[in-house]
Amino acid sequence: MASLTREQMLDMYRSMCLTRALEERLERLFKQGHIVGGLYRSLGQEATAVGSAYALEPEDWIAPSIRDMGALLVRGLAPVDMFRQYTARRDAPTGGKDNTNHFTIPELGILGPVSPLGTQLAVLNGVALSFRMRGETRVCMTYQGEGATRTGTSHEGLNFAAVQRLPMVVVLEHNRWAFSTRSDREAAVASWTDVAGAYGLPVRDVDGNDVLEVYDAAREAVDRARRGEGASLIVAETYRMLGHAQHDSQPYVDPAELEAWRERDPIDGFGRYVIENGLATEEGLAAMRRDIESEMAAAADEALAGPRPDPEEARTRAYAAEPADGGVPWTRREVVGYADAPVGVAPARPLGSGAPGDSSGGSAAAAREGDAAASDGKQRGGGA
Repeated sequence: MASLTREQMLDMYRSMCLTRALEERLERLFKQGHIVGGLYRSLGQEATAVGSAYALEPEDWIAPSIRDMGALLVRGLAPVDMFRQYTARRDAPTGGKDNTNHFTIPELGILGPVSPLGTQLAVLNGVALSFRMRGETRVCMTYQGEGATRTGTSHEGLNFAAVQRLPMVVVLEHNRWAFSTRSDREAAVASWTDVAGAYGLPVRDVDGNDVLEVYDAAREAVDRARRGEGASLIVAETYRMLGHAQHDSQPYVDPAELEAWRERDPIDGFGRYVIENGLATEEGLAAMRRDIESEMAAAADEALAGPRPDPEEARTRAYAAEPADGGVPWTRREVVGYADAPVGVAPARPLGSGAPGDSSGGSAAAAREGDAAASDGKQRGGGA
């Protein structure tokens, strides 16, 4: 396993606890009516997001999925900004226009996910290709649930990344469920590592609830990509402990299955590792968690105290080519008809005048008009 210092391991533990505490606070806000729309949690998957993102450098980019809050926090996203985002505040990353993690923050190397599943890989491929074309040794990482890998865009994205040998790491989060569909009904594969074979990608299967094992695999894949050796796939074996979103009570899940995975909780497991290896005491970790709870409470209060956007701002910040309060976007402007065609654009022919190249009377008439105009020009002294 790649070497990590004591401080780095404790930071990884803190990042996982921070992820869970932030999402638990979001759930409270949701139940209090402060959040409108979906709320997606990553309970049970914190180690996959944190361990993988921890292997990246500041100049690298990620495209997260909806259950990768931990990766966003590792990249430097402030928890207060996540609370602002979910509660639609004016100073949120999207200015109150969306919730969840549908935002792009270039300075943090974050590319926002696209709602149709599997699409962010295709978009991030463009970022990775730009890195290679500029001769930069930067790496991209994206996340997909096993359900998302079954989409057409994902197939195209994986194939393009493999063929072009892009500096890309794809983390396949095998969390057993795509909404209410079990993963064994998503694809007829013996193992999800078989997916990589269709594209000629190297693959590594890891315990997604073991943050150190995830980090080790991610570091190997990231280093490989940075050396110019192409894309890789990591299959993280984990479990979605809650429903698809807050509205889903997951009655389709066997309670015994949930209990079995609850015993493999990634935070509890890594906490035991830290204590057993003398990196921290139980009291020290408990104090860290209390500090995080206080931090989350203060961040939530700060976000709720912030302003909501004015209705007039609904049309702003939607088009990158326009200033924040620019004019009407082209999609809302008057439809240009033939009568409004710009200067230099030929007007439409009258009905029945014949199409270009026809031997009809309309074309002949147009030709006669042209000859007459030419003759008139000569009479006025115009040269041929």
